[in-house]
Amino acid sequence: MKTTVTSIFFLTTSLLHAGFEIKEAAGKHIDILNEGKVMARVMTAHDTASAESRHDTYKVYSHVFDESGKAPITKGAGGQFTHHRGIFLGWSKTRFDGRQVDSWHMKGCEQVYQKILRQQADDDGASLTILIHWVASDGTVFIEEDRTQVFRLAKGEGAYLQVDVHTVLKAPDAEVELNGDPEHAGCQFRPSNEVSKNKTAKYLFHGDAVNPKKQKDLPWVASSFNLGDKSYFVQHSSHPSIPKGNTYSAYRDYGRFGAYFVKKIPKRDSLQLRYRFLVGVGEMPERSYFAERYKTFAK
Repeated sequence: MKTTVTSIFFLTTSLLHAGFEIKEAAGKHIDILNEGKVMARVMTAHDTASAESRHDTYKVYSHVFDESGKAPITKGAGGQFTHHRGIFLGWSKTRFDGRQVDSWHMKGCEQVYQKILRQQADDDGASLTILIHWVASDGTVFIEEDRTQVFRLAKGEGAYLQVDVHTVLKAPDAEVELNGDPEHAGCQFRPSNEVSKNKTAKYLFHGDAVNPKKQKDLPWVASSFNLGDKSYFVQHSSHPSIPKGNTYSAYRDYGRFGAYFVKKIPKRDSLQLRYRFLVGVGEMPERSYFAERYKTFAK
C-alpha cells in the first residue's frame, strides 16, 4: 500500500511540473519554467520610493538562466555599465514632440510594466505578451509597447533555450524617432558581469572578414563567453523585416552585443520588430550551425 501511495504522489508531482509554466511574482518578475526549472525571468518591478530603487527598476528586461535553472547567465542592475541588463531595448536619442530622452541609460524616462496581455504555456513552450509604457519624467507616455517573448527548448550542439522577441512599439500621441549609435541603442544582450572581469567574450559572424563597424544589415552574430568553469554561447538574429541600416555592435570583451537602427514611428502608428536569441552551453558551434538556424528564423 505504501508503494501505491508513493507512486501516486510522484506521478502527481511530475504532472504538476510537466512542460512549460508561467508564474508571476507581482511587483517583481515573471518566471518562465520548464518541468519546474526556471528558464528565464522577465523583470517587471518598478519602485520609485528612492533613487536607489528607481535605478534598480527603471527598465523592463529579461534574464536568461543557466541550463540547470539555478542562476542567470545575464547581468542585472549594478556592475560595469549598470544600464546593460539581460535582453533589453532602448535608444539613447529618443525624440518626440520636440523633446529628447535617453531610453538606453534611462535619463528623463522609464520603462514601466503595466500588465500581462496574453500568456500561453504547454509542453512545447511558453508565450508571454506584456504591456510596457515608456514614460517621460513628466508622465507623458511616448511609447506603448506590446512585448511578446516566446520561449522554447533548443536542441543540438549544446543549445538549450530559444527566445523569440516580437515587439510592437506604438507612438500614441506624437511621432517618435528612435536614434542613437551602435553602442547605445537597439535590442541587445548583456551576459553576467563576471564577463567584464574575465574578458572572455568572442564573436562569430555569418562570413569571413566581416567588420561590424563598417558593414550593415548583418543577419546574425554569435558570441561565446565563460562563466565559472563553463562556456556559453548566444546567437542574436535580426529578422529580415528589421529596418534597413541595422548595425551590430559585437566587439566588446565584456560581452554586450546587439543591433540598432534609426527609424521614425509616425503619430498613432507602430513599428514591429523581431529578434531571436539562441542560448547554449559548451563550445561555440561552427558557423554553419548558426546559419541553418537563422535560415529557419528568416522564413
